[in-house]
Formats: sequence, structure tokens, C-alpha cells
Amino acid sequence: MSLRALLSPLLALLLAACAGAAPQAEPRRVDVCVYGATSAGVVAAIAAKQHGLTVALIDSDGWVGGLSTSGLGATDVGNKDAIGGLSRDFYRRMRAHYDKPASWTREKRADFKSRGHEPGIDAAWTFEPSVAQATFAAMMADAGVAAEPGRLDRRPAGVGKDGGALAWIALEDGSRIAARLFLDCTYEGDLLAAAGCEFAVGREANAQYGETLNGVQTANADKHQFTAAVDPYVVKGDKASGLLPGVHAGPPGEEGSADARMQAYCFRMCTTDDPQNRLPWRKPDGYEAREYELLLRHFEAGSTLAPWHPVGMPNRKTDTNNNGAFSTDYIGANYDFPTASYAERARITAEHRRWQEGLMWTLANDPRVPAKVRAEFNRYGLAKDEFAATGHWPPLLYVREGRRLVGEAVVTEHDCMGRKVADDPVGMGAYAMDSHNVQRYVAADGTVRNEGDVQVRVPQPYGISYRALLPKRGQCDNLLAPVCVSSSHIAYGSIRMEPVFMVLAESAVVAGALALERGIALHDVPYAELKARLLARDQRLAWPVARK
Repeated sequence: MSLRALLSPLLALLLAACAGAAPQAEPRRVDVCVYGATSAGVVAAIAAKQHGLTVALIDSDGWVGGLSTSGLGATDVGNKDAIGGLSRDFYRRMRAHYDKPASWTREKRADFKSRGHEPGIDAAWTFEPSVAQATFAAMMADAGVAAEPGRLDRRPAGVGKDGGALAWIALEDGSRIAARLFLDCTYEGDLLAAAGCEFAVGREANAQYGETLNGVQTANADKHQFTAAVDPYVVKGDKASGLLPGVHAGPPGEEGSADARMQAYCFRMCTTDDPQNRLPWRKPDGYEAREYELLLRHFEAGSTLAPWHPVGMPNRKTDTNNNGAFSTDYIGANYDFPTASYAERARITAEHRRWQEGLMWTLANDPRVPAKVRAEFNRYGLAKDEFAATGHWPPLLYVREGRRLVGEAVVTEHDCMGRKVADDPVGMGAYAMDSHNVQRYVAADGTVRNEGDVQVRVPQPYGISYRALLPKRGQCDNLLAPVCVSSSHIAYGSIRMEPVFMVLAESAVVAGALALERGIALHDVPYAELKARLLARDQRLAWPVARK
């Protein structure tokens, strides 16, 4: 070895010391780094192990399983025959669990009247959060997968690239992970952004992709809408008194135009009507009665709707979602979330919890709420036997949409409606194009209105292109994004379902394993061979599904 070669490492250490920086340890090396232990991340790590690859599964939010274990037990997918592979295995395991009489601890199986457990099917599509947690844990144990806590260092020095490929990522604790293949399985898209991939936030204009349901949508926003005239001003009729909290000051924007606003987030609460397992609604610290004035005025104007949607889960529990003009969606409070710092996201999440807890307390206690509605909210409460570590409140905010990759292909309304057909599908979407409301504004008649809600069914399941998981060539050639898929805002409203994320994550790993095996770029994976491998794993790629 030459003298220069011997001295170079010493010189590097000396220069680092002079610069006041500690020398970096060598990164830990694995074949596959999965960033984000969402449902997609768990499935991706399992699939990687099944391919004989070494894998690091990084739990970036402290809760394994994503929304599937954080209250979203009422699985939305559309036609469930479109779901196969490891994703369907998860729901089959749910069925096996609930087929055991011992699993029904607070009601009899025959008394369960909600959806998701119909006879004659091989899977169960509604479930308790704790059961989802245990199911993912069992799947991970079977595969020899373990999640490890860690968050990406989102400073520029948090990633290392080698040409057009991602070489390593750094975590906040200073550790680094090098991999041949990376998957961003977060809801926010932090890794793809740090790796230099193009992304979108908010709504595109209809004109961008020739769509009809994107951008600002006032005409289509006829659901979850005010059904009676509600004055938006602090003092009714007095513009000078200012707008009530949550009402946007200004027009909603030109119909179909682009903006950076986000569809509303909420928490998917697990509640129960079992008196032995029910907690009373808590009045949160920092409660502000004026934040619910629009709701109370809506009741006084004649609304009688109990503004929530509690879907029955086994054992007298619910997955509770938004319903109505003023419900659990905290409209307008999340615009900065996708690209915000960790500290700012924590603040936004805490604000959503404070606001939603305050909403529940108001609905159960305020005398301006109709007695029948108050009675319903007092019949339910948070389940004592769920989420003990977070005060029985779901640990994760429901991030319906964060960043979206702008990749090699962009899924749009045309794919969802069957006007365009992907020639390289790696999974299928089947749910309606569904956007929750985005903003509240003052209409021309001086009353408050919601904007942004769109619910349009797709005619049948449609293929999601492999290229929609790939960044544009040269941006990051060894990264796949099965959650923040390259799609328009309105198409993402159909794709953004937990079973679909799991399907796409498995397909991404199969493609990645094929690329590693052949020593080729992800962009050069031969689709015919990828398709054959996906079908061998019971992935569903075309409609109608071919039966074996």
C-alpha cells in the first residue's frame, strides 16, 4: 500500500477535527432500506425477507402499521377482489382471528351487524386496532422482520448520493444506513423529497392533465355541506366583527384552478358503546368554545345530523370518521403539514387532537346541541382497551395526502375512469375518487360553505402503472414510492387506501429484487418478467381477475 493511501484516512480525520465535526461512522449496510413502518412498510420489509434480502425497516413515527393500526379499521377499497398478495394475507388473517369464538369478548359473533365479515369470503375487512397490531406483529415474526425506531435527518447532509442513486441515509441519532434499494413508505414522502425527487403538494389545475375533478371544486362539493344558512361572522350580519375560526377570508378560487391547500385530516377514533369499556369525553386543555360556533349555529338553523360516522368494529367498537358539514375533519388546519419540520408537524398534530377532543366534548355537553344528538355522543366514548399509551386516543393523525411523487408516469382521473389503461400495472385501485373538503369560505349570499369534497365512483378496478412508483430517471434511480404514488390529487383520492398501499409496496419489492438480481436499474426492469413474478404471488393486475 502506498504512503498516500495510508495517510489519506488520517488526513480526513484531521480535517474533520479542525472543522469541528466528528468523523462519521461507517454506515450499516443492507440490501433494502424501507423508510416508514406504515402498513406498506411492514409488507415491503416482509417481501424483502421472503426474497432472501437483508432489510432495515425504519419506524419513523413510533407506531408500527400506520393507519391500519391507528383506528382505520373500516377498510375502504371498493371491489375487494382487486386485492391480492401479502395485502390480502393480512385481511385473511383478520378473518381467521375473528372466526374464533374466543375473539368475541364483548359481543357474540352472531350479534355483529356491521360490514366487513360477510359469509362466504376469505377475508375480514373491519377490525379492532389492537388486533391489527397483533396481526402485523405475527406476520413480521414469521418473516424475521423487526422495526427499528429512527427519523431521517432532513438536513441536506441527511442523504448521500452516488451519481443518480441514493447511497445512504442518516438518521437523527447520527447513524447511517446504506442500501442498494430504498423504499419511501411514509405518508408524507420525506425520503423521496430528501433524495431530490420531484413532487407535488396540493391540487393541480384541471388543465394540467385534462381532468374535470381536480383543483378548486365548489360545484361538486354538495356532500358534507351546510344544509341550512349559517352566518360566518363573529357577530351575525356584521362583517366588521370578523370571521369565525376556520372560515377562509377571501374567495375560494377559480373553479378547477390549482392551489397548495390540502384535503382535511382527522383522527380515526376507536369508540365503544359498552359501558364497561367506555371513557367519558374529555374537555381538553385550551378548549375554545368559539371554534365550534359554526357547528352550533348549524344546529340552530335546523340541522339534526349527528356529525360523525361511527362504523361498527367487532366487540362493540367503532372506526369513527367525518360526516357532515362540521365534523371530525379539521378543515384548513393542515396546509403546511406535508413539508413542515418535525416540530411543526408535532404542533399541528397536537392542535388537531385538541380541536377534535373539544368537538367531541361540545357534542356531548353543550346545551345548544339538540338533545337527541347529545344523547348519541354520551352513549359512546373512547375504548379503554385501545391506545393505552396515548390516553386511548389514536396515536397517528390521518394524513390523507402528503407529498405526491411526480414520476415516470402520473396516474390521473383518466386512469381511474378507464379512459386510459396502464400497460405495466403492478396493482389495482378500485375506490371512488374521494377528496375531503379543503376549505371554508363565504359564499356570494353571505353564508358559509365548504369546498373541495368530491366523491365520484370508478366504473371498475383499474391498473396502477409501475412507472408511477418510479422517480424520473436520473433523479434517484434506486428509490421506489409505493405510498406517495405519482398521481394527480384527484386520482390519489382513489389510490390512497391501505390495502392498495400494501399491494404496491409488495410489487415494488418484487421489482427491486428483480433489478438487484439482474444488476439493472429499476427503470429497466422487464415488465413481462415482473408481471409473471407478481402473478405468482397472487397479485391482481387486470380486471376481471383471472381465476386459477
